[in-house]
Amino acid sequence: MSLKDEAIRIEGLTIRFRDLTAVDGLDLTVGKGELFGLLGPNGAGKTTTIKVLCGLLKPESGLVRVGGHDVAHEMGKVKQMIGVCPQEMGIFPFLTGRENVELFGDLAGVPKGELKERVDGLLERMSLSQDAGRKVKDYSGGMKRRISLIMALVGEPSISFLDEPTTGMDPQSRRAVWDFIRGLKEKGMTIVLTTHYMEEAEYLCDRVGIIDHGRIIALDPPKALMERYGAKDLEEVFLQLTGKKIREAA
Repeated sequence: MSLKDEAIRIEGLTIRFRDLTAVDGLDLTVGKGELFGLLGPNGAGKTTTIKVLCGLLKPESGLVRVGGHDVAHEMGKVKQMIGVCPQEMGIFPFLTGRENVELFGDLAGVPKGELKERVDGLLERMSLSQDAGRKVKDYSGGMKRRISLIMALVGEPSISFLDEPTTGMDPQSRRAVWDFIRGLKEKGMTIVLTTHYMEEAEYLCDRVGIIDHGRIIALDPPKALMERYGAKDLEEVFLQLTGKKIREAA
């Protein structure tokens, strides 16, 4: 992959927490417009890697570039082009859903004349229009996840990091979010997704990387991985490689 086609490049990334090596010499490249799934058991290094890409952790060693910019020295430029939906939701509970989204739209620099229309459209697509005037403290867990996703994307970033975005959602809401995410990819957004739902990764991802003990142990499109390991689905591939079912790993 040439430099002009890369959205993310990681070379030799290492992160340690005292005696624990969370990420161990990780190498990974994600192309522009790719929907990439980063899969693995809890503690495998997924969220730590995402935190480095978002500027929440500094790399101990190695090179990490996002949108052509080195996260160690150009994080200001990186933050202008990324959106982040974290596991720990940064929602203001005593604001309404709409107020939360509008606040993040302002912070992302969405022009005032466009903000209302954009927020209305996102709330409608996430089936939250009727509840947009309620305080978020009264939302269900799944509704909070949907608002968190909208907040991450209201600024229309070119690169998005979605860390377990559908956790706590009912199957109908999860499927709606899948279609929403695919629509973003079709518009050219680069997306890095972590998930414990293997059917989600199969449905959405162009490629997946399975990470364990801080290293990528398999990397390919879902169908190619299933064929290589003679597996009926991605869950079975995960079990063969990590020795755990994904639900146990969660």
